[in-house]
Amino acid sequence: MAYENHVWRLMKRPVGDIADGDLIYGKEPVPELKDGEYLVEVIYLSLDPTNRIWMSDVEQYMPPVELGAIMRGLVAGRVVESKNSDVKVGELRAGRGGFAKYVVASTTAPMSPVPTLPSVPLSRVFGSLFLTGPTAYFGLLDIGAPKAGETLVVSAAAGAVGSVVCQIGKIKGCRVIGIAGAKDKCDWLVNELGIDGAINYKTENVAKRLDELCPNGIDINFEQVGGEIMEAVMARMNNFSRMPLCGMISGYNDKEQAPGPRAWPLILMHRIKVQGFIVMDYLPRFGEAGKQLAQWMMEGKLKTKVDVRQGLETAIDSLRDLYTGRNSGKLLVQVTAE
Repeated sequence: MAYENHVWRLMKRPVGDIADGDLIYGKEPVPELKDGEYLVEVIYLSLDPTNRIWMSDVEQYMPPVELGAIMRGLVAGRVVESKNSDVKVGELRAGRGGFAKYVVASTTAPMSPVPTLPSVPLSRVFGSLFLTGPTAYFGLLDIGAPKAGETLVVSAAAGAVGSVVCQIGKIKGCRVIGIAGAKDKCDWLVNELGIDGAINYKTENVAKRLDELCPNGIDINFEQVGGEIMEAVMARMNNFSRMPLCGMISGYNDKEQAPGPRAWPLILMHRIKVQGFIVMDYLPRFGEAGKQLAQWMMEGKLKTKVDVRQGLETAIDSLRDLYTGRNSGKLLVQVTAE
């Protein structure tokens, strides 16, 4: 059976914000499958901060997307054709794919089976447990090493990863302070997720509010933003505090690399542990994270929010929203019906 693919291809490397024409949307035939391959019809495409990094020819943790290639992305979908004896038509699979309606996978570029949870839709299973949840889980527990009674500050706290970090922090007995960019996001963090305080960085003085909400200093900074907010938090970190460095999204669209951080002397004087991490480093332990996260979700201890946009053709406009905070929770594009 012949399939027509819909794809976004990277044609130019963005300079600053993603501009019209940097990626081009088009239609093309799906190549005939070879032995060992299988075809996945994408249901959900994940939009992530790292998408912007992958577009750039800079030093990073994997090769940048080549010009002219289909834009790389994480996807979940259903197998519609298979020439692989271990993969059956109708199975749900998730993994590295592309901004496309169809993705060809194989034993050398496999996609993982997607677990099913009672009464939990695929959007939440994929959006919360497949990559976002493990990022929060390993970053906070392995690097942040939270202890009951400690103070945890989370930047981009209302986002997909940050909101899970906040809740794991509360499960572990921490005092949790979140930083977000809108009143409704701050209200959701406090009233729905039950964290101890939230700071609206767009309307409040972050440094002053940190002094008010963290009178005993900060033990863990789960860092996702960078820039001035990161430095305000680091200036209040305690001796032997920890800083899992998950991302620095505030600078991903900068045309020139920002100087800093100016807080380097504080890392020395307060013996702060700063460790960057890439969640794929923990791939062999994803089963551990998925099992615990699913248990917390089923027990009602872990709430997640997904922001689902409709249509692959909207993917780039939706991706731009990710870098300006115009999303609410985990950002997904629904490509085909669930």
